[in-house]
Amino acid sequence: MAGFSVQRYAPERSAWGKLTARDSVVRKLDWPLLGSAIALSFIGSLLVYSATRGRDSLTHGDPYYFLFRHALNTGIGFALMVGTIWLGHRTLRGAVPILYGLSVLLVLAVLTPLGATVNGAHAWIIIGGGFSLQPSEFTKITIILVMAMLLAERVDAGDQLHPDHRTVAKALGLAAVPMAVVMGMPDLGSVMVMVVIVLGVLLASGASNRWIAGLLGAGVAGAIAIWQLGLLDEYQIARFAAFANPALDPAGVGYNTNQARIAIGSGGLSGTGLFHGTQTTGQFVPEQQTDFVFTVAGEELGFLGAGLILVLLGVVLWRACRIARETSELYGTIVAAGIIAWFAFQAFENIGMTLGIMPVAGLPLPFVSYGGSSMFAVWVAVGLLQSIRVQRPISA
Repeated sequence: MAGFSVQRYAPERSAWGKLTARDSVVRKLDWPLLGSAIALSFIGSLLVYSATRGRDSLTHGDPYYFLFRHALNTGIGFALMVGTIWLGHRTLRGAVPILYGLSVLLVLAVLTPLGATVNGAHAWIIIGGGFSLQPSEFTKITIILVMAMLLAERVDAGDQLHPDHRTVAKALGLAAVPMAVVMGMPDLGSVMVMVVIVLGVLLASGASNRWIAGLLGAGVAGAIAIWQLGLLDEYQIARFAAFANPALDPAGVGYNTNQARIAIGSGGLSGTGLFHGTQTTGQFVPEQQTDFVFTVAGEELGFLGAGLILVLLGVVLWRACRIARETSELYGTIVAAGIIAWFAFQAFENIGMTLGIMPVAGLPLPFVSYGGSSMFAVWVAVGLLQSIRVQRPISA
């Protein structure tokens, strides 16, 4: 994995040792991206509080339990973003092998007695004190970084115009290792996101279209094989059955999606008012602070409030696309593209399952849903995007 140097971004300084205005990191930050991410996390804190303040069985009698933890997770995530910007994506490029190895060890640890099962997926490590870790969230980042490092290495060095077939095969092989472990948990939702990430990374790298077509074909064949061989758990099969037939067992496997659509539909244009949703206060929608947090927005903030979330997510994706387009190094372009694919698909799947247009997959809504691992991962991703923007060459 030689062929690149480890660099840390060091802005040019004036004679007085202060950052010049031209090279100030603060001035170079993508503020629409940062502002939209902060706004989404703030809206998420209100929705999480509304969804949990009356659920004593979850909050142990403290209505602010999830609100405090959501704010804490956001604060830690923000700090991780700052640290990522300070280190820089180029410095992290040199540490990718270590980060990849750690992420594989973490997902493997889930399969040991350290792992715990939540909502049917054996995908967690219980830390203690009410905190837990979902390693698959961080694996999304390391898959992006390790594939970007391999696919861009010789291109950025000027040795190639596009990654060759051998390099693509190596990158796919490294991505397949953690994906296979996550599939064995089973955490089908995370695997779906990782597959989309891999496709996004390959498209951005300029790899041959034959790889894209081959992967799509392999994905279809693999899905059919998994279904025919009965490798899915019963609850996963039930979710797909409920998606195919919403009227199937409305009090059982179809309960979540039916209640979610009732909640969103009752919000109308402007909603019932924050903290005044009957579906939310009546606790009819399960997992409303995590996977189904969008139903709180649909019911209590209505079409306008839910639309605002979509707009903010759109701004995040728009700015990420601009960063990917404007960077002059393929490594930065690939990293940004992987993050775009991740955020776009995960948001679409999360919102889609609440509307009944996608199967329930247990994926959080980026920046909005409660969950430390997810919050940390998405803010690290924002840090990577900001680093790519900050470290891009300045045109004369």
